[in-house]
Parts: sequence; C-alpha cells; structure tokens
Amino acid sequence: MIRIVPKPTDTPDDNSTGAVIAELRRERAAFSLLDLDAIDPLTSSIAGDTIWVCGMKQDIHQFECLDVLSMENNVVNSPDVIATCASKVKTTALLLRSGIPSPETLFTASRALAEDFLARHGGAVSKPVYGYDGIDVRMVSTPADLGDAPYYLQEYVQNDRDYRVFVIEGRAVGAICRQSPHLTHNIHQGGIGTPVEIDGAMQEIAAGAARAVDADYCGVDLLPRDGEYTVLEVNGTPNWHRMATPIPCLMARYLIEKERDFRG
Repeated sequence: MIRIVPKPTDTPDDNSTGAVIAELRRERAAFSLLDLDAIDPLTSSIAGDTIWVCGMKQDIHQFECLDVLSMENNVVNSPDVIATCASKVKTTALLLRSGIPSPETLFTASRALAEDFLARHGGAVSKPVYGYDGIDVRMVSTPADLGDAPYYLQEYVQNDRDYRVFVIEGRAVGAICRQSPHLTHNIHQGGIGTPVEIDGAMQEIAAGAARAVDADYCGVDLLPRDGEYTVLEVNGTPNWHRMATPIPCLMARYLIEKERDFRG
C-alpha cells in the first residue's frame, strides 16, 4: 500500500497530491490518504507500507508522527531528509561539506558578526531558518535592518532569475526558469515559471545537491553565476508547478517501484 500525506498548500490550480493520485489510479496502484493529525503513531497498525510525504505542516506533532511511522514503514522522503531540507542552516552545511557551490552564508547570534558580514558584502539577503515559498526573504542593507538574532544571511548574487530543478533518484528530470521583479522569484511570490531544458551543468549540480542531503527526490533551487550555477536551497517536499515534464507520472511510477522494492 502507498499511503499519501497530502500537501497542505495544494490549491485547485496547483494540486500536487491530486496530480499524482490521478497517475496512481491510471496505474491501478493501491493507495490511501494519511492524515497525520488523526492518528496515534504509538498505537497505529500502519506497517510495511510506503508513505509518500507530498507535504506537511512545519510542526512538531506531524514530524514526530512521521518519525515513529518510519520505524516500520518506508517513508519518502525520510523524516531526516525532510528535517534537513526544512533547515536552511543544515542544508547549507551539507552543501558546503560536499563541495557544492553556494553563496557565502553566515548563521550566527552575534550582531557584531552579522554587521561585519553586511559591511563586507555591502548588504545581504536575510532568510528565516525555517521557511517556505519565499516568505520573509528580504534584503538587509544596514545594521538597523537586521532585526533580532539569530541571523541567517547570504551574500546577494546579482540576478534576474533562478531555476527550480526537480530531481528523482539522482537524475534531474524537469526544470523551470523563474523570473520576477522581486528579490525572490518564487512562484508563490508572483514569479513566472517557464520550462527549460536541463543542461549538463544543471544536472551535475542539482544531482550533487540531492546527494548531499540524501534525498530520494527533491527540488533544487539554483542561481546562474559566472556562467555556472550556485545552489540556494534544497526542498524535500517540492512543487513542480509549470514544469513541462510529466512529473506526476514519474513520481507515481517511482512510488510504485519503491513500494515493490520495500516489500521485496
């Protein structure tokens, strides 16, 4: 059985959960929806299944439920990977340790270090450690703009676009170019997504980022830089809105294979 945790941010025109369910029905695969808020994982009889987390709330209860269920089920992505990708700090650390290009980043509770970072870069991009859809991402130009610690600051890479690359099992299978007049080009912040071909450099860095966080599948956000790419972040429960590639079909087949392999 494939059990699906629906994405809480699905909308009628961007229904990731529903799109994959439609493909599972075409494949006549057995599946059911799983409401993490409606079970007690300590007494749950759910075992031996593949659980696909299309999306989840960023709260302790849902994560702990999923973590317990992962003891007797195959969770895609695993709770550890979802937690890693939810944390920009952990993701950045793993990217750097793996030698994956990423903008220079500072994470600190020291205002002095934050002010020095601003001075060296002439400003920086401030991001929440745990955030999504480009919410609360802003430019910080002076110490007065910093707000309260801790600070997660990245050097600003001059750009007019970024790229979301969808990776399954280490292979980039779809990509869009996102553009907007704003700091963040996220679709949910008004960005316009256009399908693009995946070039060799995009494939290499996106696959490397997926390996760095140990993701079964993910969305890797890239910025063009000096003819190459640099990784902004990795999403463990990614959207694929406006990609030309049939991602729902690929995800459905991938889940069916994972379920078959898990059952042996």
